[in-house]
Amino acid sequence: MYLLGEQPAYADQLINRLQSIPTQLLEGLAPCGAALQLERVEDLAPVLPGNQLFVIENGLLHALVDERPLFYLQEGDLVGLRQGIDLPSCRYSSDELLSLIPYSRSEVFKHIYVSEQRQELFIQYLIGHTALLSDALARLKQPEIRPATGFQHFAAGEELIHQGDTADHVFIIIEGHATAYVDGHKVGDVQKDEIFGAMAVFTREKRNATVLANEPCTVMVIPKEQFLSLMQSNPRIAHSLIENMARRIDLLNKEVTQLRLPATA
Repeated sequence: MYLLGEQPAYADQLINRLQSIPTQLLEGLAPCGAALQLERVEDLAPVLPGNQLFVIENGLLHALVDERPLFYLQEGDLVGLRQGIDLPSCRYSSDELLSLIPYSRSEVFKHIYVSEQRQELFIQYLIGHTALLSDALARLKQPEIRPATGFQHFAAGEELIHQGDTADHVFIIIEGHATAYVDGHKVGDVQKDEIFGAMAVFTREKRNATVLANEPCTVMVIPKEQFLSLMQSNPRIAHSLIENMARRIDLLNKEVTQLRLPATA
């Protein structure tokens, strides 16, 4: 396996060691047939028998996860371990002549498990590939956003935010339920898992409402800079916030409509 893109410092040495392991694992075990020759393959999985594993003798296999190129397999790599296992999609393709040496899947595992040395090598092979992929994921993933203030607990009747205060944080109720008031008038409820306090962060104005805990509440407090970064890196947060705002606007529209209706005799 060789990762696409920037390689960590240790990668070359680890990759070379991993590529030498399949030969050691299969030493003393005969192939179960002649080498499989393939000219060009868009998706290798349907071509490979589910009861066989293969060592790449010649050629290059490109691995795509969700149709994104992530790594490639080359001479000496073991192919077919994913066969028969319900795993996220990984498509292997090749644009050149590919030669694969077949081995009986069951015989390979028997051959490995009768030797503690081969068992250890197999574990090293699997963990080594996992380490390479984990490193690739860490390089692709946005830095994790951790709330600097963390979690806060509020008793029933206690203020979570106060109207007129500076908006330095955004909040998410983890446990509990709260009510929002403007100038002492109830304007809405804040439910569990709901984001609140974001409007003033976006508008850079003072808090336009006071939020009181109806019961003991646990609240995640996120500094505004981190929340804005999180909005850019995680569209689901933005989608949830838009849903919350749309729901509140709908409730306010209904209340305004009720106020405008003429009184009935």
